[in-house]
Amino acid sequence: MTSSLIVSVADTTSHRDRDTLNHAVASLLLDYLNAESVTIYRLVDDAGTLRLATRIAVTRENRELRSDSKEEVSTLPALADVPAWSACVGQHEVAQYSRPDGVSCTALPIESERDVIGLLVVESTNELAARDVELVGAILRILKNHLALLDYGERDALTGMLNRKTFEAGFEKLRQRLRGTDAQGSTAEPSWIGLVDIDKFKAINDSHGHLFGDEVLLLMAQLMQQCFRGSDQLFRFGGEEFIIVLDRATDAGAQIAFERLRATVEAYRFPQVGRVTISLGYSQIRREDGPTSCVERADAALYYAKNHGRNNIRNYEALIAAGDLIARSDGAAAELF
Repeated sequence: MTSSLIVSVADTTSHRDRDTLNHAVASLLLDYLNAESVTIYRLVDDAGTLRLATRIAVTRENRELRSDSKEEVSTLPALADVPAWSACVGQHEVAQYSRPDGVSCTALPIESERDVIGLLVVESTNELAARDVELVGAILRILKNHLALLDYGERDALTGMLNRKTFEAGFEKLRQRLRGTDAQGSTAEPSWIGLVDIDKFKAINDSHGHLFGDEVLLLMAQLMQQCFRGSDQLFRFGGEEFIIVLDRATDAGAQIAFERLRATVEAYRFPQVGRVTISLGYSQIRREDGPTSCVERADAALYYAKNHGRNNIRNYEALIAAGDLIARSDGAAAELF
């Protein structure tokens, strides 16, 4: 049994797509532990409240690959709802508990190089034996090391944000999901892409040196992480440019989210540098979009923001509607004066 488990773990770590990897791990544990269900959650910061979003959930009856929850972040279960979950995350250790219906549950922390980023919860008829819990913990440590290698290729070395290469793969997943909701007749709120540029960043490097310029980039990444939800994706696109994929927001909600980032950056005092501002252009993501066309629309809005005073945000669709930009047949936009 142990040798077959080792082979299964080796096969599992051959995956490079995170959803596929998570699904393989959950299915492996479901079989090995003879469990009723295995769920992998990711931690989401909802304005200071930690919540759990389902990444993968498999049961004896249903092994379909299920990705991130489609629910609004505010409706997700809070970590504090189950004391054992809070203990698992806070103490970085296994927590076993029973549900009111008698089902035995085991929660294990999923850790990155720096912190707990999720939970693995096993539901079973009987409490897991200590030996099984130890084996599951060992598998999670292998998974942690494997994810660290994936992060090396998918994340920016300076800021820790997702990199440009990862953007296209992530965008394709989003586009497939949008097409799926369209086919189902869903009225889900749209998603948005925002392109951020640090104003006069070259002057920062010239005046203070590249070391302080790098610190600005690092602190900018941290401010962005504070301003957006765990379900939103943040990328360093290159140089002083960043991309935000804002998942499921109304027109007004997108405007509020992007304005919150602009105001937060303007109010922050960067060491040695002082006041720094950003310009931001954004556009709604369409079901027929490719990553290039989508970025070009956001870039046209960003260019307009830079040419009209900097330190402001502009919506591509609003600029088109107002006649300030005109869409060209090639999908780009030209500014009207």
